[in-house]
Amino acid sequence: MGIVGGSGLILSSLPLFHSFAESLSEEAKGGKAKLALIGTGSRGMYHVNNLLQIPQAEVVAICDIYQPHLDNAAKVFPKAKQYKNYMDAINDPQVDGVLISTPLYLHAPISLAALRAGKHAFCEKAMARTIEQCKEMYETYKETGKVLYIGLQRLFDPKYLKGIELIDQGVLGEIVDIRNFWYRNNDWRRPVPEPSLEKLINWRLYKEYSGGLMTELAAHQLQLGTWVYKSLPDYIAGFGDNIFWKDGREVYDSVSVIYHYPNGLRMTFESIISNKHYGMDEEVLGHKATLELAKGLLYMEDIAPAPGIQQLINQIEHKIFDHVSFAGPSWVPETASNTKGKPIMDNLQVHDGSNTTGASVDDGSKGLVEAYCNAVITGKPMPMLVEEAYYSGLLALLGNQAMEERRVIEFPQDYRIPYQNIK
Repeated sequence: MGIVGGSGLILSSLPLFHSFAESLSEEAKGGKAKLALIGTGSRGMYHVNNLLQIPQAEVVAICDIYQPHLDNAAKVFPKAKQYKNYMDAINDPQVDGVLISTPLYLHAPISLAALRAGKHAFCEKAMARTIEQCKEMYETYKETGKVLYIGLQRLFDPKYLKGIELIDQGVLGEIVDIRNFWYRNNDWRRPVPEPSLEKLINWRLYKEYSGGLMTELAAHQLQLGTWVYKSLPDYIAGFGDNIFWKDGREVYDSVSVIYHYPNGLRMTFESIISNKHYGMDEEVLGHKATLELAKGLLYMEDIAPAPGIQQLINQIEHKIFDHVSFAGPSWVPETASNTKGKPIMDNLQVHDGSNTTGASVDDGSKGLVEAYCNAVITGKPMPMLVEEAYYSGLLALLGNQAMEERRVIEFPQDYRIPYQNIK
């Protein structure tokens, strides 16, 4: 189903990803995707766990500048060639495609090198460290015709597919707001064997290498702008501070960003990593219902009638409180917010967002990597996937820009790219 927008019927991209992946799976049967795994740290090894479950995946090369990480991968793939230089891995004649799980600042250089060498590329999110690099990656992808995937696993998470389907069917009514949040309580640091390795291991804490909370977390959630609004923001504002982890880090430990859209709608992202009570979710608010996508729960605005005895109690309470003076209208109990959400599908798999390196449940990561392997075999890029990732990364980086410059910034029109999901 679709929703009617200013230019007619607009189909959500998510179900299209899924159906395209299924068709590629049939076409790729019997083939092998010969891959170089570049970056064998925590996220790289999480991908290893998935690759071992994908029959058409064959890791023929592994690459990392940090020997302990390379050794860990070699235990799993003892026959794979080992490299310290990513160009050597890319140029290995056995390699058809690369899977990049490096720090953010290397995403664009390695992806661009792979595409220009005639190899397919899977790159972890966010797409790149700068908006200029995002544009260069997109243009190179279009020029080379090679496959490029970005690690946004929600594109293959069943509950997100179902949630967007409900939105497109009008179950939520007219959409009036999108709220994204991701709360944790940890310092984001990892043990460092010796001081010289600080920035190599804790790269997420330094601006030269990382975009902080926006590129590591928000990039996942900011996809909702194109999924739900089918639009791009016209301007962006935000605040970023270090309020708790005062340990020399350069990236913010607390961020709050507002994306304003031309029709007056807003999308927000907020993250604090010194309190985890509220966890992580993406909330889509409609005038008929609210959808919590990460939890897969739907809350209707007009709830079913209460049992007779509850209605009687409410009527008695109304009579009592109707005579009590409050500012504004008389008090009326708000009951909708107390209702339990209805699961949008059976056998929901959810996690609390405490770690994106690898959830204990299938969050779509395996489906995404498997689709990439099939694309390497067939040589067929997935329509609209790069465009989704491009705008997700761009919005995350623009959020950082707004916070760092302490001003409202306009969406840079020079960075618009063609995308059929946007009006």
